[in-house]
Amino acid sequence: MSRILVTGANGQIGSELVDVLRSRHGASRVVRLDLQPPPSPDGHSASGPFEVVDVRDRDALADVIGRHEVDTIYHLASLLSATGEQHPDRAWDVNLGGLKNVLDLARQHHLQVFWPSSIAVFGPSTPKTDTPQNTVLDPATMYGVTKRSGEMLCQYYHRRYGLDVRSLRYPGLVSHKTAPGGGTTDYAVDMLKAAAESEPYTCFLEPDAQLPMMYMPDAIRATLALMDADGTALSVRDSYNVAAFSFAPQDLVAAIQRHRPAFGCTYAPDERQRIADAWPSSVDDSTARDDWNWAPEYNLDAMTEDMLSHLREGERESGSVGA
Repeated sequence: MSRILVTGANGQIGSELVDVLRSRHGASRVVRLDLQPPPSPDGHSASGPFEVVDVRDRDALADVIGRHEVDTIYHLASLLSATGEQHPDRAWDVNLGGLKNVLDLARQHHLQVFWPSSIAVFGPSTPKTDTPQNTVLDPATMYGVTKRSGEMLCQYYHRRYGLDVRSLRYPGLVSHKTAPGGGTTDYAVDMLKAAAESEPYTCFLEPDAQLPMMYMPDAIRATLALMDADGTALSVRDSYNVAAFSFAPQDLVAAIQRHRPAFGCTYAPDERQRIADAWPSSVDDSTARDDWNWAPEYNLDAMTEDMLSHLREGERESGSVGA
């Protein structure tokens, strides 16, 4: 029986994607892979196969693909923007070395591949408003360099070998289920957690640093919709722009205060503001909408309400928040 492999499965995207895939296909058919086992049981993701493998180890990765009869890979293993700036050599090795291994093995075994890119492929020379699908790509971080290089590598494997590899340029992602992994847009999750705990927050970006963002349920829907799409309808084989809404820290503060009027935020921008300055304030995703009918379900207010509800519920379950 063929199976799906998710690398980087303990991460912010992977942990939620595994749950959805296992609900759709059955726990035994979705193999979770990361550098270590899940930290704790978490529903569906704890009930299926798990492999401890470094994606830079091609032989170990090939063994997993063969033993589990994998036919589809969601290759999510990656170092994110802020972490990549701290460890640029490791970011290059993990982000591109791992991708090259996956693409080579996918070519050998005739697998379908999903690989995430990012708005980090854009940069100071890129139009900042309604950034087009095809535009100047001028990444300002090692993370962005690896993502643009990966886009080109994916496109090459499709053109040269006919490999069915698909990709999205994710905006900043917000999730209540898994801790952020070192991204520049992680302030949003941190701010919402502080609000849910009735604590003030100090933001590491400027109050007006507007960036494209997306709630995780929409990111998962977009990923699966792209993978389900008829390949003949896809006009983009490096990576699709995909968007939901844009906001700045001050906008999120205002949205939170509609539910938590006493919430307070101060600002102490650090080196991550430099990264944010190079990114767009909004993205044009009309190609994704035209090719495979993409449309988000959440806006800022709906995301904020849902996040606060889940975070508050989680704190009650842990016993750290009183009635």
